[in-house]
Amino acid sequence: MKIYNEVITQFNDITGQWETLYEDYEDYNGPVAFAQGLPPQATSISDQDTVADTIKTTAGYFTNGDGTLSGDNVHTGSLSDSNKKYYFNVTQVHPDSSSAEAQFSVTFGHIAGSGSNQYGDSSTNNSNVIGSSQGIYKQLSNLLLEESEASGGFKISSHQGGTGALGVGVRDEYIYAIVGKRSRFKDRINKKAWTLALSGSLITGQGADILYLTDDSNIQAAQASPGGPRYNIISGALGSAATAHSTGYLSKTYGWFYPEMGIMVFSGAELSCSIPGINTDTPSEDSDGTTAVTASFATYKTSGVMSSSGFTPNLDATGNSFNALRLVNCMRNVGSNNTFRLRSEEDATQENYFCRVSAVDYNFSNNPTFVSGSKNKIRQKTMWGNPTTFITGVGLYNSAGQLLATAKLSSPLKKNYASEATIKVKLTY
Repeated sequence: MKIYNEVITQFNDITGQWETLYEDYEDYNGPVAFAQGLPPQATSISDQDTVADTIKTTAGYFTNGDGTLSGDNVHTGSLSDSNKKYYFNVTQVHPDSSSAEAQFSVTFGHIAGSGSNQYGDSSTNNSNVIGSSQGIYKQLSNLLLEESEASGGFKISSHQGGTGALGVGVRDEYIYAIVGKRSRFKDRINKKAWTLALSGSLITGQGADILYLTDDSNIQAAQASPGGPRYNIISGALGSAATAHSTGYLSKTYGWFYPEMGIMVFSGAELSCSIPGINTDTPSEDSDGTTAVTASFATYKTSGVMSSSGFTPNLDATGNSFNALRLVNCMRNVGSNNTFRLRSEEDATQENYFCRVSAVDYNFSNNPTFVSGSKNKIRQKTMWGNPTTFITGVGLYNSAGQLLATAKLSSPLKKNYASEATIKVKLTY
């Protein structure tokens, strides 16, 4: 199909036909609807009248846009046994409820595979198979660390320059991690707007002080990493460091926060220092301590404290200790208070179009009732010499004449030769 821009013809008196002298056209093979052109009387919008911007929108991370999750509402979702050795999904209600939805996942990793089955079908070889905890540790390190760092593992605690639980350059042998759901955190987790509260036991069986954690983006610039910008996880709430940690990671780093990946990796050594869990030698209890049990929701009969309410892991290599549940337990122990406050963040593109209506534009209507008679005179005599219309909406077309968007005004805008208007149309997507 040809789309003509200009055609010059001449009538041939001899043949009695029109002959083409000149054609200016373009070949077009697309849909006919795309070639219809702009509507009559359409006004073009110049580049100067178009302003683009990117705005950040935030919303509650959890189901129904809720921004908080209480300890009482922390549950683990149903998973097959083959998946439980790697991670647990956390739901906002009991998993038997029809409204239960996975909010995030928790996992445990160990550099050598301890805390998971390494024997396989052997009774003597503790390196017969790669333990699931080793697989988790390596997966996270390969995903989040530089290639030159991945083989050395996470060095979160020693990142503090000797003030942490581990010495300088010493790697974290084991880690805990929270992994968010992309469908929930959108483009990234909103930094400076989250708090994680953890509660558990000391080695004596007494309750440990609640540990409140947040990121240090208020006081420290992000560190570039393969997982995107990385911030330190420190003691504090909603992006504000606790008084003792006003210098951020120089005081104590509990973990690393990757907002664009939706991942929080915690130093097991640092968490264990704050909330270790009941020791095996506690005389008042009738069960083994935290390092000798498979993590579960079971409680001690005497104290009523969950037997795995601490971060000192069971590193037995003959079976799966489900150490990730320790993180779940320490969230549940917060009870009716909020254990997790979290928001999603999404980039929205905003296009602003300033549609300018000059004095001579849009003073007539294409509505056939606007005129009458064979000469199409304006029906209302009061409008003769000064017709009046009311603008009720704006349509945005592309260069091919396709209607891309419509906008309705909150109230009709009166228009005549004595008035001009500028209508701002904002598109957010």
